[in-house]
Amino acid sequence: MNSELPIQLYKANAELQLQITRLLQESGHHWLEAMQQLSAGGVLETTSRIQNLQQAADWQALATLPSEVFWRLCQGHMGDTQAVGRAAAKSQAAFADGLREALTTWQASVSEVFGASGGTASFAQFFQQWTQPWTAPGAAPQGKAKK
Repeated sequence: MNSELPIQLYKANAELQLQITRLLQESGHHWLEAMQQLSAGGVLETTSRIQNLQQAADWQALATLPSEVFWRLCQGHMGDTQAVGRAAAKSQAAFADGLREALTTWQASVSEVFGASGGTASFAQFFQQWTQPWTAPGAAPQGKAKK
């Protein structure tokens, strides 16, 4: 057995942890950017409402402002909801792809370490079984059927 096996496994695991941490940070950054864009839109909408209020010249124009603002806000929030949904889907897809790459790299590193110590076949089979739910997109987990 290779005497450097523990340190090589530790390095592979540490690299995997760092990759996952990086992916989480990037995902958080994407969410922060999306929320900043939504916030900027809210600031513009509020500024617009203030300007409309200041420009109202009579009571009748002033009385119609709340209903106009309500419908604009509803329409704007529907767009915001769609934008958040798109950002969430994009962020999750990027995270899943990055995680898949990190796990593949980790598997290669660990397989290499075990290959040097003579245990490649058993580890490769274990890893394939372990990652099957994530690598087979249409595969449903097997479990007990409810009666």
